[in-house]
Amino acid sequence: MTRLRAGDRLVVASHNPGKVREIVDLLAPLGVVPVGASELGLAQPAETGDTFAANATLKARAAADATGLPALADDSGLMIAALGGQPGVHTARWAGPARDYAAAFARIERELAGRADRRARFVATLALALPGGGVDLFEGTVDGVLVSPPRGANGFGYDPVFEPDGEGRTFAEMAPEEKRRFNHRARAFAKLVAHLGRA
Repeated sequence: MTRLRAGDRLVVASHNPGKVREIVDLLAPLGVVPVGASELGLAQPAETGDTFAANATLKARAAADATGLPALADDSGLMIAALGGQPGVHTARWAGPARDYAAAFARIERELAGRADRRARFVATLALALPGGGVDLFEGTVDGVLVSPPRGANGFGYDPVFEPDGEGRTFAEMAPEEKRRFNHRARAFAKLVAHLGRA
């Protein structure tokens, strides 16, 4: 069981500014002192795993070992039912090296052409690692449908095309604090916080 206490420095092992901001906000109840991987000049390891858990573990383990600090990594993505769970662990890659999400949205529409099923699921897996120690994993999911055209200017990534069940708005149409109450990452963090409360 990973130990993490208020006041501890914790590396947020991500180079995605939007994701780092969201994670820092979600960490606030724990009282830890987050520091981003970019601030520490950490290299971004290749995500060679074939599951979200494998990639999150790889990133957390690399950051913890490089810094000697506890590290938290997230691997998350979009799983589209009609595409057999794609893009899955390749979610960011669908946007290309320039992170062109308009191109990713266009690809989704091409892939879904002629298909009635627009169900999708966002998945987030958190890996919390100690240097030289074990790794604890926490997963959160949220189900919804894909919309076209994209809607909303908030959020990041695929938020403008994902409408969670029962909401009638995409994640990008919600204020950040609304989205953080129940999105996939928030659900994974709720499990993390509960785990640390028992540690």
